[in-house]
Amino acid sequence: MVKLILLLSLCTLGATNGATAGNTTVPAIYILGDSLVDVGNNNHLLTTIKADFPHNGVDFAGGKPTGRFCNGRNAADFIAEKLGLPSAPPYLSIRKISNSSEAFFNGINFASAGAGILDATHSGECLSLNKQIEYLSTAYAAMVEEIGDRQTQEHLAKSIFTIIIGSNDIFDYVKSNGDATPQQFVGSLTSTLQGQLKRIYNIGARKFSFIGTGPVGCCPALRSQSKTGECKEVANLVSHLYNEEIIFLLQEMKSQFSDINYSFFNTYIALLEIIQMPFNHGFTEVKAACCGIGDLNAKVACTPFSHYCSNRTSHIFWDYYHPTEATAGILTAEIFDGSMPHVYPINMRQLGAL
Repeated sequence: MVKLILLLSLCTLGATNGATAGNTTVPAIYILGDSLVDVGNNNHLLTTIKADFPHNGVDFAGGKPTGRFCNGRNAADFIAEKLGLPSAPPYLSIRKISNSSEAFFNGINFASAGAGILDATHSGECLSLNKQIEYLSTAYAAMVEEIGDRQTQEHLAKSIFTIIIGSNDIFDYVKSNGDATPQQFVGSLTSTLQGQLKRIYNIGARKFSFIGTGPVGCCPALRSQSKTGECKEVANLVSHLYNEEIIFLLQEMKSQFSDINYSFFNTYIALLEIIQMPFNHGFTEVKAACCGIGDLNAKVACTPFSHYCSNRTSHIFWDYYHPTEATAGILTAEIFDGSMPHVYPINMRQLGAL
């Protein structure tokens, strides 16, 4: 009886989402990634990489910190909203709940602040992408046990899997001044990612929304390393190369697995346009973080002891790494309804409608 009720609820949810998001039939969204889309997984980890304290969340509903590295909603929230779905809860908050497999059907957020493609990136302090995929596999097994393999596969095939990863790997590479050239580093990074995407496909994903890295050299943390506050070009170069390689990787996967559909968002191009033409988007502060301490508010993270700006909508960056809610909202609108060169080959709305 429980299984029948669950199946009926899934059908109803899909019909409701279709009416909300423009004829889409997306029953759920599954998110893997880093702090740009973490909605609280790191709250449950023994790690220093947390955001469950003020002034984070000052503009979130209720004005309380939730573990989001933002003053309000982040990209994960906006994407869910665009799809007519509730924001997917953090996996670590629901995995121990009785009958949690039912919650898994409504979408899960596996993202973890500090996470990278490489296990060595912030090792031990967060859920690496490999660990997130492991948890996705665990959730899949629980869903199969609840309603069977065929129904679970059909559910996952209609759902959207959003992946945003790579920035932390790039930050570590730039910081380490390793022997590998940017091209060599990006090659090894995407080679690892290729295997990870295939694992996600084998679990049941068929609709991929991949969000590329932004011009990471222009975040306040890296700008503050320059006496003039300019962007760190080597970091931007690596990010640009990474996005180019992701496009080829997704094309290759599509040629190998014909039932895959994907949307790639080039955050590098889209965010750089905002940074170069801030007034067109309502921003007046490009370099400094809204919340922090020191030059460009970028020497110390956003903590209860930090200063924060009164008008968050005027700043592109909330803290020394992360965008404000205003920036996340603009970028997500492009993810959902944008076109080339920002989005390729289709946007998320079109992906959901397939």
